[in-house]
Amino acid sequence: MSKTTRAAQEFISTAQAAKQLGLSLGAVQQMVESGTLEAWKTAGGHRRIRQASVDALLAGRSGTAPALEEALSDHLRILIVDDHPALQQAYRETFSSWDLPLEIEQYDHPLDALVAVGRQPPNLLITDPHIHGMDGFDMIRRLRDNPLADDVAIVAVSTLSQQEIEAAGGLPADVTIYGKPIPFHELHGYMQAMMSRLRRLAARALRG
Repeated sequence: MSKTTRAAQEFISTAQAAKQLGLSLGAVQQMVESGTLEAWKTAGGHRRIRQASVDALLAGRSGTAPALEEALSDHLRILIVDDHPALQQAYRETFSSWDLPLEIEQYDHPLDALVAVGRQPPNLLITDPHIHGMDGFDMIRRLRDNPLADDVAIVAVSTLSQQEIEAAGGLPADVTIYGKPIPFHELHGYMQAMMSRLRRLAARALRG
């Protein structure tokens, strides 16, 4: 898209902004939530981003680079879906004890989690696919069918064997599966790797 065409289009979609900036949808959504990119939401919940704010980042105007780095690397948004109060508490207390910049949301019903993801996709969703109410397997499949959740990493923590998971229809290939009890050591390393990836993404965008 030429500069003239962009100037004539005051607001653009998240996908258009991501293409212009050379970033993922998730990264652009984080910048919108942090205020780095000026945007508003339609009645249907779709983001519309002001073209001028995208052009400002592309032009490297004063003050935009630090804001971009902060938006991409200041914290990880973690969404936990589990219907056992004791496990919810274990997640919350253990994650809070780590020296990692985490923002944690917890839900005990997959439908509530889907609404939350639609409102603002997290960096990571952790769930037990064998959950009461709506099937956790179905929730994961719905997420993988949603383009806005393409960048959401998913970890399944379950007592089910691989054979039982396959019998239930299986999980997408990119879902990381851990057994119970909750493998906090592995999750800690997983989140450290995610944080490093976001920081590398910020560094590439700043060099862009």
